[in-house]
Amino acid sequence: MPSLRTTLLQSSGRPGSVAGNLAALDEAAARASAAGAGLLVTPEMFLTGYAIGDRVPELAEAADGPAAGAVAEIAVRHGLAIVYGYPERDTADGGERIFNSAQLIGPGGDRLANYRKTHLFGCFEQRWFTPGEQPVVQAELDGVRIGMLICYDVEFPENVRAHALAGTDLLLVPTAQMHPFQFVAESLVPVRAFESQMYIAYVNRTGPEGEFEFIGLSCLAGPDGLARARAGRGEDLVTGEVDPEFLGGSRAANPYLSDRRPGLYASLTAPLPRDR
Repeated sequence: MPSLRTTLLQSSGRPGSVAGNLAALDEAAARASAAGAGLLVTPEMFLTGYAIGDRVPELAEAADGPAAGAVAEIAVRHGLAIVYGYPERDTADGGERIFNSAQLIGPGGDRLANYRKTHLFGCFEQRWFTPGEQPVVQAELDGVRIGMLICYDVEFPENVRAHALAGTDLLLVPTAQMHPFQFVAESLVPVRAFESQMYIAYVNRTGPEGEFEFIGLSCLAGPDGLARARAGRGEDLVTGEVDPEFLGGSRAANPYLSDRRPGLYASLTAPLPRDR
């Protein structure tokens, strides 16, 4: 099976400007396609910007809204799949909720998967967003089983292991990782890839934005715990290979999943004692 060449767009785009971010996405998609990529991944909330404060309700869109159509046109024009982060408005059941979401659009323009962040970080996210309730969202792309998490989600080992048990080969993690938590990109993500035997594309914002300072350092980590591609601290576009053959060999050599003893792990779902 051929490798899936994956490009990571490290950028904060133009916070507050959906049109500006779509233009930046179109340019990045053209460059990724020219490099032979079949998949382009953007950071968390790339469509609108992350530090948009009380503009969240104004800029939120439905999963099948105008921005999804615009991204689909970009995907078709350049012949590659695209994952973009955005604030998702949901008006099901007569109410309105907003989720911090990421959507995968296929190279034919079809909506392949939509994931809602399950673990919200900090006061900003907890004020504006509703946490998602579906921990594992997957889709197939060129024979590779794709899964999605968003930023803080990957810092919970249970989330990544749930994807491993569901057969995820490549875990996409649009991110808004800020100073001083650079160790997550540098150390934690490659370890997650190794311990759950998968590829992880961790794609960050960069530079100052509102009260935040994003640290970049996006990476594509392999199941051997090594970075196949690594961005610096500034705007960057990096590409790496997701190799199913290498992944299969690594899983055979590192049988963490088959050596598990689930009967010993019941305490993982127990609530914390009150005195902690």
